[in-house]
Amino acid sequence: MIAGTMRLKGKKALVTGAARGIGHAIAGAFVSEGAEVAICDIDGLAAALAADEIRRECRGNAYGFQMDVGDRGSVFACVEECVARLGKIDILVNNAGISRVVPFLEMPESLWDDTLRVNLKGVYLCCQAVLPSMVAAGGGTIINISSQSGKRGNSQYAAYCASKFGVIGLTQSLAQEFAESGITVNAICPGVVFTELWRSPDMLDAYARKRGLAPEEVAAYFESKIPLRRLCTVEDVARVAVFLASDDSAYMTGQSLNVSGGLEMS
Repeated sequence: MIAGTMRLKGKKALVTGAARGIGHAIAGAFVSEGAEVAICDIDGLAAALAADEIRRECRGNAYGFQMDVGDRGSVFACVEECVARLGKIDILVNNAGISRVVPFLEMPESLWDDTLRVNLKGVYLCCQAVLPSMVAAGGGTIINISSQSGKRGNSQYAAYCASKFGVIGLTQSLAQEFAESGITVNAICPGVVFTELWRSPDMLDAYARKRGLAPEEVAAYFESKIPLRRLCTVEDVARVAVFLASDDSAYMTGQSLNVSGGLEMS
């Protein structure tokens, strides 16, 4: 966990896909900085366990909730629960996502639909559920997790790239529309982070086949391409999320910040 300086003291945050990986790290960093956090995940039990862990390790308040970001009823009901528990939502982090490496001509329509449902529709639904209360309060912060693959397309990654490019476009649109309401909307574009998602056979083995590598060679292959010569970590992303959630970034909106070790610079 990241040591905090209480930059988010008194803030209330909702983080999706926060039971593990990048979302878990962001939630923990927020609590360390003084925020109370709703940890939302499609796996409600995992969300509750993650909240328990963060409360112990970060010595702050975190609560677990079940949410399917692609289902409107689930999103709006969960946001209502979160507001009832926290009192309000100052910060929304749209982190939930899925990813698969599949040759385009072999991609089933169901994979396309599932990827857009979670990665893009999920951001749309969560923003629709949370923004009215932010507008009424006169301000708020939205952080959308896109990807370096939302800046530059990659082969055999069509659904994921399309969804993450879409997140950046949605970020810019909302930033324009809600600036006068005192709401900032920014995106983070991480490089490759070896979370459970990336280490799964569906991702690691598929990417290895794509490059003609053994699965154990994939990490070194990525590192050789990155100017800083290391993979992105969940802590790298969490630090940027804390910055965007704090007053330090109060004059920034509509931005998509690369956290890729120099691999993506556009």
